[in-house]
Amino acid sequence: MRLFENADYALIPNRRIGYIISGTLLTLSIISLLWRGLALGIDFRGGMEFVVGNTSDVQTEEIRSALLGPLDEEPEVKRFGETGHLIRVSAEETEITAMENRVVDALQAQLPEHNIQVEKTDVVGPRFAEDLKRGAIYAVLGALLVVFLYIMVRFEWRYSLGAVAALVHDVTITLGIFSMLAGIAPFSLQIDQSLIAAFLTIVGYSLNDTVVVFDRVREYVNLFKTEPFDEIVNRSINATLSRTVVTSVTTFIVVTILFLFGGEVLRGFSFALIIGVVIGTYSSVFVASPTIVELERRMEASAA
Repeated sequence: MRLFENADYALIPNRRIGYIISGTLLTLSIISLLWRGLALGIDFRGGMEFVVGNTSDVQTEEIRSALLGPLDEEPEVKRFGETGHLIRVSAEETEITAMENRVVDALQAQLPEHNIQVEKTDVVGPRFAEDLKRGAIYAVLGALLVVFLYIMVRFEWRYSLGAVAALVHDVTITLGIFSMLAGIAPFSLQIDQSLIAAFLTIVGYSLNDTVVVFDRVREYVNLFKTEPFDEIVNRSINATLSRTVVTSVTTFIVVTILFLFGGEVLRGFSFALIIGVVIGTYSSVFVASPTIVELERRMEASAA
């Protein structure tokens, strides 16, 4: 038996509930982004990354505590592989040697019984970090532009606005949640290159859901020519609801498993995907579709 077969929920007639929910989430997200900002990783602010070995029996919190005193800030520490840890700290280019010595000395002084060794050191200079930050912004904006043009060619300009509105909604709320939970969540929520990949994945996932609904709307516009447009959109959402829910639940289970068992290095990435799956599914129903309904109403009012 198909899930939600013959569904007939009044989703579009009750779209104002979605407006309230989205408005609240967007307001909280924007306030947090302006007030707290984002915790940028060394990819976007410059710094050093160490891989230390011989730490299979050392807890992440032990390493973090050992480095808190010697460093001026709390380092980012993640388990790396079976026997190591990944340590990230901010540092100016002129402080690289001094920072490496401080990290090594602190670990050897606080945890002498483990014979911890630094196996690898990577440096991201401030200028390179700024280039990465600029490239990440261009990547997200470029993705939104391509989506707008693709939907406009495949459907109409109003569908493009609906799709882009949903994507901006999804990315803003995801960033807002990262801003609100940074320093509170028991795992790192720093924005790095892997998180940018997660945001682009969210854009693709949300777009896929939205296109499925829009495609059904276009089909039903030709089949039910005498029905009001908002009823056609509501019918289209209900017709695709089974597919939307099954796909979203399946994807949610997979990314949750990745979050739980993928290790600390992938935890921020998988957490972003979890948020993206939930918000993306919601926005395809309560943001993208209502947007094209509102635009259609304005067009009809202008033509009258």
